[in-house]
Amino acid sequence: MLDFPEAFETERLLIRAPRPGDGAELNAAIRESQKELAPFMPFARVLPKPEETEALVRRRRLHFLDRSDMMMLMTDRATGRILGSSGLHRMNWDVRRFEIGYWIRTSRAGEGLVTEAVHGLTDYAARFLDANRIEIRCDDRNLKSAAVAERAGFTLEGVLRNWVREEDGTLVNEMVFAKIRGIDF
Repeated sequence: MLDFPEAFETERLLIRAPRPGDGAELNAAIRESQKELAPFMPFARVLPKPEETEALVRRRRLHFLDRSDMMMLMTDRATGRILGSSGLHRMNWDVRRFEIGYWIRTSRAGEGLVTEAVHGLTDYAARFLDANRIEIRCDDRNLKSAAVAERAGFTLEGVLRNWVREEDGTLVNEMVFAKIRGIDF
């Protein structure tokens, strides 16, 4: 099992593994942003209680430690306030493939913080995890998420049509963006 840092800094962010006690503040960010998150993030469709988010944070901490999923929190370097969540998911350690996920609280959207986080996570995965492939996947209706991938220099490799079915039965397409070691980083 690799040893690597639980946190790193970018110009304006401290991106770190979740810790016990983060649940209430993360829950507040979800509540603030539910309208924007709900169409694309199933966890936000029914607002969790603060204690449910705390339980989630603690489970995600364990996943981070056992290297099965690496949820990380985007925090403001100046204030320490939790701005949203990001991290490395759907990992394949044999291939060294990781998927970056992200969302940010509505009051801080549009400042370039998510793109900054994606650049930071890409560097983190390359340097500490020896990544060969880094992906960003998003619903093709999520234009803001796709724009982040493009601004961060990821290449659209394709669209998986009718990839998943929403709770209401709607079939959804998924865009797949990627960066490859030796080509893009």
